[in-house]
Amino acid sequence: MPNYQGVWDITTQFQYAAEWPRLSTRSLFFGGETSTQISDRSNVIEYIDITSTGNAADFGDLSSGKRSLMSASSSTRAVAAGGISTSLLDVMEYVTIASTGNATDFGDLTLAVYQGTGTGNSTRGLFQLGQSANAIINTIDYISIASTGNSQDFGDLTVARAYGEDSAVSSPTRGVFAGGYGASGSVNTIDYVTIGSTGNASDFGDLDTARYGFGGASSSTRGVFGGGNTSGDTMDYITIASTGNATDFGNLTASKRYVGGTSNGTRGVFGGGKISSTVQNVIEYITIANTGNGTDFGDLTVARSSLTATSGSHGGIA
Repeated sequence: MPNYQGVWDITTQFQYAAEWPRLSTRSLFFGGETSTQISDRSNVIEYIDITSTGNAADFGDLSSGKRSLMSASSSTRAVAAGGISTSLLDVMEYVTIASTGNATDFGDLTLAVYQGTGTGNSTRGLFQLGQSANAIINTIDYISIASTGNSQDFGDLTVARAYGEDSAVSSPTRGVFAGGYGASGSVNTIDYVTIGSTGNASDFGDLDTARYGFGGASSSTRGVFGGGNTSGDTMDYITIASTGNATDFGNLTASKRYVGGTSNGTRGVFGGGKISSTVQNVIEYITIANTGNGTDFGDLTVARSSLTATSGSHGGIA
């Protein structure tokens, strides 16, 4: 990357322009559930400038209204996958982060699923599939974000689980999957994989509180998990390059579950969610390198829970 602290000449300007997608400050929110009615699935895509504060703006639409979907992104492209509309979906679709407009077909997952979670780095997206029509599963799929096509099998988690919703985090080399709902209830397990390879996940440690339905945000070194079905204002964090149990970070502004979480590598944001049976439109933010409580950022255009969020400059992008 150019050193922008030097002389601002015309060459540097062109270099900066070439780097712009990599310096994206946008975070996107996809889909979600707008009420407890099965037909109330949102197709809305909206965006914020994560470096500022303020309300989200309309970006475009998904191909259908859906909730409990998952997402992954590079510096230029975001991919939304799976979820449930009137039935389970295997559809993946994508948008170009720097523009606005409706999503375009990308390909299909290996299974029709919902309640999974996605993460990745600048080249590869990973999707932990969550729940199929028949069972909670431990399958991880992967895609090459710059291309289109169907996903491929990556490996398996150590524990099958669903309701990951938006909880995975990453560094440029490592993807981390935390919590969820398994065969015996809420899970505190944290697993990790090396994004550039394939193979089964390894145990990382445990969450501070076993829970599901929370969001994740990360820098290149630290992952923060916020919200969930129990102690729903909880945030805890890990150092991604190491292993070990999560540590208390602070609290969200309210106790909520099914939030969407993402980051720009410096600031994490958590949007939407559900308090009791009421869907929320609140977006709040943290500074990932610090610890402390969430601060109000602004509002989504549509209140919803079980949405997914991603960014063009998250912790997995070097």
